[in-house]
Parts: sequence; structure tokens; C-alpha cells
Amino acid sequence: MALSTWDDPEPLALDSAPLPEYGSGSLADLLPTLAAGMGVPGQTAAITELTPADRNCVFLVDGLGWEQIKAHPGEAPFLASLLSSSRGGTGRPITAGYPATTAASLASVGTGLPPGAHGLPGYTVRNPATGELMNQLRWNPWTEPRAWQPYPTIFQLADAAGVHTAQVSSPTFEHTPLTKVALSGGRFHGRLTGEDRMDLAAEQLAAGDRALVYTYYAELDGAGHRFGVDSDTWRGQLMYVDRLAQRLAEQLPPRTALYVTADHGMIDIPFTEEHRIDFDADWELRAGVALLGGEGRARHVYAVPGAGNDVLTCWREVLGEQFWVASRDEAIAAGWFGPHVDERVYARIGDVVAAARDDVLIIASEQEPRESAMVGNHGSMTAVEQLVPLLEVRT
Repeated sequence: MALSTWDDPEPLALDSAPLPEYGSGSLADLLPTLAAGMGVPGQTAAITELTPADRNCVFLVDGLGWEQIKAHPGEAPFLASLLSSSRGGTGRPITAGYPATTAASLASVGTGLPPGAHGLPGYTVRNPATGELMNQLRWNPWTEPRAWQPYPTIFQLADAAGVHTAQVSSPTFEHTPLTKVALSGGRFHGRLTGEDRMDLAAEQLAAGDRALVYTYYAELDGAGHRFGVDSDTWRGQLMYVDRLAQRLAEQLPPRTALYVTADHGMIDIPFTEEHRIDFDADWELRAGVALLGGEGRARHVYAVPGAGNDVLTCWREVLGEQFWVASRDEAIAAGWFGPHVDERVYARIGDVVAAARDDVLIIASEQEPRESAMVGNHGSMTAVEQLVPLLEVRT
């Protein structure tokens, strides 16, 4: 007798995953669009809604999703007042790219390429040369940065074209490999306080007739991970970010466009077994798996040789109603990592890729105790994670 449909649920269709807007409205399209407007050779204005400016500033706030601004107008009155300016006055967000995580997104911003090309397609991914998991945010274990990500950054191309180019961020990030491969070019200026960064960013914008300046604030993301996006600590950080954005906007020199954006949004996940599936305690999910990469809402699963199809089948059976579960080739064909995946990047992607649709995580309590304890999480293709602002102030 055939099983009824409720006894044999269908896994989520892969084409139901909301793809990032690669090529027209993703983070990877922002700097090429701005650079094209300043006459940098070889760049294309992919985000057609934006109007060129002689001076451009990108203020990237880690973890400041579009949905978070809309949900907290009281804590962020200045940012909320700019919602209608987003994406060239259309009042629409842009998309982060998959996965919606810091290393992938910052590399997309800086190189103007989606993850399948720049090669940072997750929080942790397998290094095909060593077989080890590599944390691409902390660059551990170390590997040669330019071998891992060989493309020039838009900052380097702009600097070579005579645009005054600068990054203003925490001194902690000046010499990190991620900064080198994603954000280098022109001059790095390290400043400890947010106020100092805003003031110096404004000064750097005025330092050239054509200028491209990037500045960054990380602590909102940290508060969300530790306490959640509805915590008092997170709300306090959002209030501070709002004041920083207004401080910078009020100092912009003439002929400037300021864009406030983010690398991803964030979602709080309850601490229950239903919402936090523990890979380390689940024999079905562990069967045939050599390495577990990615993060809780965007997993790369690396199978032992010959077990890829079995792992895919098992993960779909266990998780298929809550996660989009794809083979490597299916995820690539669906365009999750962009329209093209470089050959050197192919084996960095998991044999199985799992992206959360519901309010759920795949934690690894023994292998990843710190990450497994996070309240706020991100990585997948849902609106709360994927949609980021592109708020605009012009002078």
C-alpha cells in the first residue's frame, strides 16, 4: 500500500529558495556600480537605480539587516527616516549573497564578485589542498591569501585609476588576511572609536576630487550573536549606530553619496531541541560525514569518499521540510553562489549544502561550542538574513 502524502513529506523544492539578486542588486554589485560612476575602467553600473557621484562612502554595519531597521524605528530614527532612500530612492533593499555571512559578504563587497568567484563561500569551508576546514573569518589554519582569493579588489582598481581610496576601520583589522584579500587598496586608517571613524571618513572623502571611502562597525553583530536582536544590549548598539550614521551624514563634503549597508541580517533561534538540531548527537546526520562546515543556518557537509549520495538522501529525509538541501552540483546549478563557480572554488563547497528556511539551526555542541551557544544567527536565504539596506544621503 502506498504511503500517504503526510507520511512521506516532500522536501523543499530547490527552486523555492529566494536567490540573491546577483548582477543587479547584491552586495557584489555595489562597488562596481560606484566605481563605474567615477570612471574606473572595466567597471559596470550593475545597480541601475544608483546615480553617479564624484565622492562615494560605504558605511557597512555588521549585522544591520533591512528587517531589523524596519522593526526598530524608535531606536534608529535617523536610519528609519532613510528607508525610502534605499537603492536609489526605490525604497527597496539589496541582497547579501549566499551564504549571508561576514567573510563571504565582505569579500563580495570588496572584490565586486559573488562567492562562487571570489572563493570565500562560507564561514568554514574545506581546503581541498589540505582536507582541513578553514575558518575564512579568522583565516585559520593560515593559507596564502592571494592563492585563496587572487582577484584584485575594487579599491585597488580605483586607486590605480587615480581615485582617492581609503578604508577607515578598527586597527585590529589592518593586517588581517581577510582585509588583504577583500578590502585592500589605497590607504587603511585605523581608529578605535566609532566617532573617530566617522570624522576621519568625512575627511578622507574631502581629500580628493574623486574619492571612494569605506568604513565599518562590527559591534552590533557581536551583540546580536551574544544576546539576540531583541535584547537591550542589541538595541543600545543600534541606537549608537544610528548616531554614528547621522554624524557622518552631517559632515559629508559636496558631491558625495553616502551608502549605509550591511553584510547580513540576523534571526534569534530559541534554545530548544526542536529549533537547535545537534549534529554531534544525531547519528543519522553524522553517518557518512567526514567534515561539517559552514554555520548553523548555512551548512557545507563533506562526505567520506563514495558516501555523497547517501548523505544527501539522509539529510533530505531528516531536514528537508525545514532546510533547502542540495548536492554541490545542484546548489551551483541553482545559482546559490552566483552565476559561475570558479574551478578552484568548486571543491570548497560541500558535497551537500543545507540552507535553513525555518527558525532552526544545525548546531555542533562538541565541535563548535561557542557558535552553538549564539542567540542570534544568520547565513541562509530568508528575508531576515538576506535583505540588507542601501540607505543613501547625498550632498
